[in-house]
Amino acid sequence: MNPLLTVRGAITTGFVLALVLAILIAPTAFHELGLARWLHILSGITWIGLLYYFNVVQVPALAEAAADKGGPGGAGISKYVAPRALLWFRWGAVATWFTGFWYLARNHALGAFALGLGGETVDVYQQVIGVGAWLGTIMLFNVWVLIWPNQKKLLGLTPASDEEKASARKVALLASRANFVLSVPMLMCMASAGHGANLGLPL
Repeated sequence: MNPLLTVRGAITTGFVLALVLAILIAPTAFHELGLARWLHILSGITWIGLLYYFNVVQVPALAEAAADKGGPGGAGISKYVAPRALLWFRWGAVATWFTGFWYLARNHALGAFALGLGGETVDVYQQVIGVGAWLGTIMLFNVWVLIWPNQKKLLGLTPASDEEKASARKVALLASRANFVLSVPMLMCMASAGHGANLGLPL
């Protein structure tokens, strides 16, 4: 059977290919820090990619579908797409945070959570990546405490009245938009941490 015909098969094939390439390129160079960073990046792409999908594609499309009287509506997206996307979204958030914590722990950089202020001088690397880590932590909180519980009401997974659904829709939207906004400086800090104070901004 062709592994590319299923999502599980494609994911498995990707990981096997990565393992084969790692062995061929550097067979004796296993490094836990590199593994943690790679898994952090993979899970982060999953999480933030779906965050962008929700904010840039799905929410505006569902609004247009609701306004299109006599059109096909958004029931198919709400029933088949949203629950699966939210599954990958919320667990991608968890995987991203924990692999990030793993990376910082193995990199002797848990001082990032103190924003690099634990020593006699400011550790700029820890400060920059720490800001990103705290933004990511706020975003993880939003996913599990604000977005997912309210999305369950909208998807009919949790009983809710029409008023509760209206409130849930607003809370989930605002929390998702807040995460969308926070993701921009968070990614800037994560990508720039290794370059010290150089955040790549034209200041």
